Amino acid sequence: MPHITGTADFRLLNDWQRDFPLLPRPFAHIGEVVGATEQAVIDAYRGWVAAGVVSRVGAVFAPRRIGVGALVALAVAPERLEAVAARVSAEPCVNHNYEREHAFNLWFVVTAPDADALTRIVGGIERDTACKAICLPMEEEFHIDLGFDLTGLARKCRVDVSTRHAAATEPACALPDLDRRLFTALQGGLPIVPAPWDVLGRRVGLSEGMVLETVERGLAEGLIRRFGVVVRHHELGIGTNAMCVWDIPDPLASEVGRRLALEPAVTLCYRRKRGAPDWHYNLFCMIHGSARDAVLAVRDELAQRLRLDQWPHTVLFSGRRFKQGGAHYLPMAPETGND
Repeated sequence: MPHITGTADFRLLNDWQRDFPLLPRPFAHIGEVVGATEQAVIDAYRGWVAAGVVSRVGAVFAPRRIGVGALVALAVAPERLEAVAARVSAEPCVNHNYEREHAFNLWFVVTAPDADALTRIVGGIERDTACKAICLPMEEEFHIDLGFDLTGLARKCRVDVSTRHAAATEPACALPDLDRRLFTALQGGLPIVPAPWDVLGRRVGLSEGMVLETVERGLAEGLIRRFGVVVRHHELGIGTNAMCVWDIPDPLASEVGRRLALEPAVTLCYRRKRGAPDWHYNLFCMIHGSARDAVLAVRDELAQRLRLDQWPHTVLFSGRRFKQGGAHYLPMAPETGND
């Protein structure tokens, strides 16, 4: 696995997780900033992708803006867990698939173009695995995927929570055909080549200028949450994560969620639909760290300070990671051009 051996390498991973240069030669620009050649930057990112340190260089799309998604859980007999997890991971629309310490021990994220497609995907998994699923759509987003600030290992970029909350509540939109073609191609990441926007444009039948304009507009309108380097935290030493959940009375859930999202240790925070009768929790947050005891200490401290544990709660530490990748809301279509 590539190591972060110097200031330039560290900056390549840390500084361009957001605000990626929307320029015809972005890797040349990054090289100028860090004091490296364009080819050295390209080689570094290609190496990190190959090693799994970087998932992709590309767009993180806003949940519920261009498709639908849900967190889904199965209660699987331990002796069947690997086989069931393999069936779940084989589904192209599943992007995260983790074992967790709970009776519901397999948790995965499904994304799809619409609610009917999502229902079909989850139904197929239930049929093939003989496991009943609890499906937990997101109802409010308080903090989702703004990246990891590696200077503080798993401490998030501080962003005004009122802005995040407003963006999360906007309805899903019907994309124009050109935007849909481009965003579909972008789901797999930006080509790591000297002129990536031109290559991407030729794949979908758009000019380089139109590609850049569309990405800029997607960022401005909130369809794209951020554009940049998407790192895999586990490979960078952030190997422990806990999903912390509470059953908050509905009239209080939004206020509590916004306060919780402001905590620097919280890397994800959202309210989800309850999955009665088996799952009564509605407020979720993720805390990442390098060790279990440290994560649990942080969780307990913030829960005490915010008086969260007056409500029913539990903590689900992750076990095996069966799949981790980018969300695919849009079905892949044949390319219309050549690289």
